[in-house]
Amino acid sequence: MSLASRPRLAALLAAITVGVAGTTAWAYEEVTDRQANGAEAFVTPSVTEGSALQVVAHPDDDLFFMNPDLSRSISTGIKVTTVYLTSGESDGRNEAHSPHLQDAEGPADRAAYAEARQNGIRAAYAEMATGERTSVWQRRSIATAGGGSAEVDVLVARPEVNLVWMQLREARSISGDNPDSLRGLWDGKVPALGAQLTSGTPVKPWFSYTRDQAVAAIADVFARYKPTTIRTQDPTPGRTEAGTFLDHQDHVYGARFVQAAAERYAKSADRPHFSVQNYVSYPNSSLPPTLDPRTAEEKLGYLKTYAWMDHQDWCGSPAGCGDRKTATRPTGAGWSQTIRYSRGDGTSWMTEGAPGRLWAFAVLDGRMAYWSRTGAQAPWQGPRFLPGTGTGTGIDAGARPVRLPDGRIAVFATRTTLGTTPQEYGRDVVYAVQAAAGGTFGPWRSLGTPDTADISGTSAISAPAVAVDPAGLMTVYVRDSARTLRARTQTAPGGPFGAWQALGGAGLQGDPVTATDASGWRHVYAATSGSVLAWGRRTPGDPLGGPFPTGLPQTTGVLSASPEGDGVRLFFRRPGTGNVCTSLAGAGEPAPEFSPVAEEGGLGGYGAVGVAGHVLAGRADTGTAGLAVTDGPRSWQQSQMLYTGAPAAVADRAGTAVAAVLGLDAELHVISEVPPAGPHDSRTPSPWHRAVQPRPHAQDGNADRVVAGGPPLR
Repeated sequence: MSLASRPRLAALLAAITVGVAGTTAWAYEEVTDRQANGAEAFVTPSVTEGSALQVVAHPDDDLFFMNPDLSRSISTGIKVTTVYLTSGESDGRNEAHSPHLQDAEGPADRAAYAEARQNGIRAAYAEMATGERTSVWQRRSIATAGGGSAEVDVLVARPEVNLVWMQLREARSISGDNPDSLRGLWDGKVPALGAQLTSGTPVKPWFSYTRDQAVAAIADVFARYKPTTIRTQDPTPGRTEAGTFLDHQDHVYGARFVQAAAERYAKSADRPHFSVQNYVSYPNSSLPPTLDPRTAEEKLGYLKTYAWMDHQDWCGSPAGCGDRKTATRPTGAGWSQTIRYSRGDGTSWMTEGAPGRLWAFAVLDGRMAYWSRTGAQAPWQGPRFLPGTGTGTGIDAGARPVRLPDGRIAVFATRTTLGTTPQEYGRDVVYAVQAAAGGTFGPWRSLGTPDTADISGTSAISAPAVAVDPAGLMTVYVRDSARTLRARTQTAPGGPFGAWQALGGAGLQGDPVTATDASGWRHVYAATSGSVLAWGRRTPGDPLGGPFPTGLPQTTGVLSASPEGDGVRLFFRRPGTGNVCTSLAGAGEPAPEFSPVAEEGGLGGYGAVGVAGHVLAGRADTGTAGLAVTDGPRSWQQSQMLYTGAPAAVADRAGTAVAAVLGLDAELHVISEVPPAGPHDSRTPSPWHRAVQPRPHAQDGNADRVVAGGPPLR
């Protein structure tokens, strides 16, 4: 089959196409892809595969902060497991008290309240999986590698849906310095943290964990379930000016235990590759909503099931059938209208090196992985891995590669150091550079951190944005823990970087973005809770001016920037609808001037949008990968694949756009714009498919694939 015939094949296989504000649902049976030897091989359009495992501090953190990602994962039929580190026993009172709800006061019973919360979670998951909150669960106790026990619940009607209850004691305070807590255990203030068993659990007897035992127990759960996507909370949300964490201490330190467990699990051999996605929790309260009304209402419905809003004894448990505290305010502090990633939401993780050679980077197993292809008709190869960063460290989600003038690639990221003591925990900016164009990467080098105080307590720096000037000097831009913009610039090509510079701004959210237009003007942008701030310089060597107000409307906090002639086009989501908006920043004095904001549709999705040429890639309202081609009537195509993080997109020098996502299966999935065969044909994208196809003899989802010059992994 010729490449020229592929647009017509794609058009025949598309099932439904709806206009500007609508969707396109794709029903591909098979497509062809040309291999390096000239033979054509059939590739299967991407669907959601792999397995997802959530780890949260309390029952309800998953419903408040990880939905709708969670419910959509369940709907695909993949294996979904949620691990609860603490019992969430609070003060032991399962009561609703509000102007509209006044439950009778009773004696405090922490074991019973923790059981009621479990009942509410089981009801919500049953409803997400089967549509019925009463669907039956099997509960059993298992021994853990930490020397204790955990409760495992299996949904009988959907046995791929599991809940794991570690049942440790919670802090019983949002920010108070209580030694008997995950925070106290991590910081060494107590030698061990005890269990808070629920009144109905099959786990017997009581147990406790040291810090190392807790890490071992969580890592053992990973080894049992072998997830390809691990979802957890934010280990570094930052602090208020008064010094308290911006999030619940159990969220913060629970996520740090997950980091340590993932680092230990990554050393095991019998496992698939996995990615890690971090979620924002309490800080969502002060940020704009990201979900459209229909999705927010669905999310709220599951929260109401968990909260036992009808207060009817449908479950037969003396403890109660849900969490009546949540019934007081099932929306939380605006949390039912929002989902937000704290890391890995940038779109600049793919770039072109030598003409036609594309490079894509993502973090797997705590290491930087990359895929590459040598030309438009060549197969993708990978994943291969950059050198490790040392024991007790791991690369955070969010890669930023850039092309140097000689065709070499430099890749930037942040790295977390767990350390052997609590004070050694921290995050720094690191980078690695190819020795030659298309060659191997050198060792990681550290640029340190712009934060100078309370490193172990905060380390809330963003992923970096990176710019390269015509001489090859690289500048890295980072949002620091104080929510201002900082930068470090190379002093000579290939040489060291100067000191961190303070560039101002206040209340910055998400990751900064940068792009250079055709006139040489460098643009830098960062979102705030109410608008977007701009920085810029006209020519290399000039100081970066700003911050300048842009007058742009409120965004959901994630930005994408793409050069367009003598300007840079910004893309962002509109709060409360998720629609994609855009504005072109052109030359102004002293700040850029912006065109009126235009709507690009977007299916009411959420998260960042990848941009390349005429192609936009982003999350649809169903959570799947969506795509739009913008050089004609707007039509968003909706796939059948969920993914993690944000999409990337790049246009090679021949003008062909390629978009990529990291699937829940920890595999790279790509889609290419197929150039028109003639003047009357439109640009038609091929369907999403795995960049590296499984070998034909593989019999399962862990198909052979080549890595880093070693033997195939299974």
